[in-house]
Amino acid sequence: MGGSSLYLGQVMHKRMRPFRHRFEYRVFSLLLDLDELAELPKRHRLFSVDRPNLFAFYNRDHGPRDGTPLKPWVLEQLRLGGIALGEGGRVSLLCFPRLFGYAFNPLSIYYCHRADGTLAAIFYEVRNTFGEWHGYLLAPAAGRRPGEPVVHGCDKAFYVSPFIGMTARYRFRLTEPAERLSVLIREEVPEGEILVATLVGQRRPLSDRALFSAFLRHPLMTAKVMAAIHWEALKLWIKGARYHARPAPPDEAITFGPPAGPATAPPAA
Repeated sequence: MGGSSLYLGQVMHKRMRPFRHRFEYRVFSLLLDLDELAELPKRHRLFSVDRPNLFAFYNRDHGPRDGTPLKPWVLEQLRLGGIALGEGGRVSLLCFPRLFGYAFNPLSIYYCHRADGTLAAIFYEVRNTFGEWHGYLLAPAAGRRPGEPVVHGCDKAFYVSPFIGMTARYRFRLTEPAERLSVLIREEVPEGEILVATLVGQRRPLSDRALFSAFLRHPLMTAKVMAAIHWEALKLWIKGARYHARPAPPDEAITFGPPAGPATAPPAA
């Protein structure tokens, strides 16, 4: 499904070991076609690009963080990973918008499609609360048919939670955004599965009415994301979670991964 959209949904995190800990909260996200960014403020009074508004998107919050347009940068990362979208290829970014000028995106996802609509790659952009970021660029599994879940995995390369070590691996299972959106991430350590995180959402057409309705439901949503991270970290610390010191960030900003074999999905959370 093409075009920029609004998704209303919820985030869930479930820690599996050495004790159980679970939380969830409601969120809304924007799916932004990067080719439409310049036109969206002309259509929506409540949404701006690189300018203050109730809802805003700033190029400098993503990619190289220098304010330059994102699509050429994404295409260059794809080229470095041996992936070409070709003429007419499209890139859509799933992220939280700025609300009252503030946003923190623990995870932003770029869906990269060829001109014929086939999915060429998923680019996961991860941020931690120390001002650092890292990208994981992964292609769909070989033999995946349109409409099937995207299933792939990679080793952890970037420090996120102080309560999970670096010897870990991610497994991703997600659907391409349509009327519904689904993202499932499982994190495994040598002792077994330690974390399950999900994002689910229901599509709404992007409009001033939909944006204002989302604001009325969640007026402090972007601030709540950061507050929830620290609140849940405090509860983990009280429960006795082991602290892992933050290493130096990886030498390379992007981890490039090959397809992870046949398109067989891990069990749902």
